[in-house]
Amino acid sequence: MKLKHVIFFSILLPISLYSQQKDSFIVEGKDTTVIIDKGTFTLKEVIVRNHMDYKSLLRRIQNDTTFYKAFRNLHIIEFSAYNNIRMLDKHNNPEASYFSKTRQLRNDGCRTTQTLEQKTTGDFLKPNGDFNYLTGEMYASIFLTKGKTCGETNIVAGREFSTAGKSGTDKHKEQLKMLFFEPGKKIPGIPFIGNKLDLYDDDAHQLYNYTLDYDSHNGQWVYIFTIKPKDDLGFFRRNNIVVDEMTTMFDAKTMEVVGRTYALSYHAGFYDFDVKIEVDMTHIGNLLVPETMRYKGNFSALTKKRERGEFTATLFDFKKE
Repeated sequence: MKLKHVIFFSILLPISLYSQQKDSFIVEGKDTTVIIDKGTFTLKEVIVRNHMDYKSLLRRIQNDTTFYKAFRNLHIIEFSAYNNIRMLDKHNNPEASYFSKTRQLRNDGCRTTQTLEQKTTGDFLKPNGDFNYLTGEMYASIFLTKGKTCGETNIVAGREFSTAGKSGTDKHKEQLKMLFFEPGKKIPGIPFIGNKLDLYDDDAHQLYNYTLDYDSHNGQWVYIFTIKPKDDLGFFRRNNIVVDEMTTMFDAKTMEVVGRTYALSYHAGFYDFDVKIEVDMTHIGNLLVPETMRYKGNFSALTKKRERGEFTATLFDFKKE
């Protein structure tokens, strides 16, 4: 075979591999861009070189429920936690704080929170002991219980967040949970921006870059899926950006989320926020659970005063009932 034929077939081979998956693609240096369902995704060289089934991977990533499931698993186990929350003034100086060591106990299908140590400063707590900040209430709704909570499961199928029938603080907490657990999905009831949170519709694909990579993390192989705004957006299109960055690591064997970092921001007259969140996962037996969660946020809503806060949840000593 002549040299020019060898060169021709060496170029044709990777093209034929991709054409079998019926997706358009463009090779850009060592990265490869593929178009799936009108969306453009960038595959790193290691994904291409190992002929990984990227189409199935991307579909599973978009439909992931393991992140939310990990937090639901906290409802059916025992664990200890260090809870560290700080509220800040406009100069980022502490104005109120809360620290506690707690133990969640489970008995006969019910869970309670036992406070082993607690310290507060400023006006973090109301005179009756309730949290004086929405940030604290949000934290408590994820990691703490008030009294005894019974009849819970870790099932996520069929469970959906909803603001229907909720108002005031309860509605805001539900919206914040959506930001926490389902970043990239529409959120009802937030003026002007609810639909802008959808990361996978046709409009979003005009605004964001999507990248799939494969690497090692803490001794295990993971897929790394990153979403970032495109660099060449004009002023008005940039105004449609809510997700500044989201990077999620998936266990290459189980496709469970092992870690996620994301930054969300939006500024409007009625509602604005700037939130950064980082979550690391671990296992208790076969259950995936969050091990640490770090949050820093600045937000205001129409009926609530502005809050600037940060917290770290450190969970340990997990035990199945």
